Amino acid sequence: MSNAIQVGTEFQLSLLIERLRCGDASAREEMLHHACERLRRLTRKMFHSYPSLRRWEETDDVYQNAMLRLHRALGAMRVGSVRHFFNLAAQQVRWELLDLAKHHFGPACAGARHHSDGVAPEDRGGKLRDRAEEPEDLADWTEFHAQVEMLPDEEREVVNLIYYEGLGQSEVAELLGVSVRTVKRRWQSARFHLYQAVHRDSEGT
Repeated sequence: MSNAIQVGTEFQLSLLIERLRCGDASAREEMLHHACERLRRLTRKMFHSYPSLRRWEETDDVYQNAMLRLHRALGAMRVGSVRHFFNLAAQQVRWELLDLAKHHFGPACAGARHHSDGVAPEDRGGKLRDRAEEPEDLADWTEFHAQVEMLPDEEREVVNLIYYEGLGQSEVAELLGVSVRTVKRRWQSARFHLYQAVHRDSEGT
């Protein structure tokens, strides 16, 4: 996304947030319209990375569920800024992914009996440049998203914006009002904590 488009999007969201705060309920639908393509790209990325999930769900169904979560969240709380909106959207996506994994891959679920997707880790799509290393199986994948919730606020926000929302580090720095160096530091720290949390059992054996 170019800087001009990014600035235009943020400006539009700022106006919509102000309208929503003033009681204009129609602004909620417009905010969802601005978020829809971002959430759709994220859904496609996750399903490309973990093809076994497609045995149980359709991409559009997961996308629609995430949008419904965001719609409910926008109706239940006061969104104070574009920054808050981005974090809220990322949180809804993460919760949908966690619920999906629990539903299909819990011990008593059908997905647990089809755990392997038959694709070697190095052959999976969706490996991200300069992003947190993605887990290699669905158990670790679930733990990864759960551990994001446990990160310190500043690190979780950076993960939300870079990993879930797909923003670049310079865009995140501008949105948060901090230096790119600060974003890099928080991102590196978050990656380290997530790697340690997801791999602590295997490294201890």
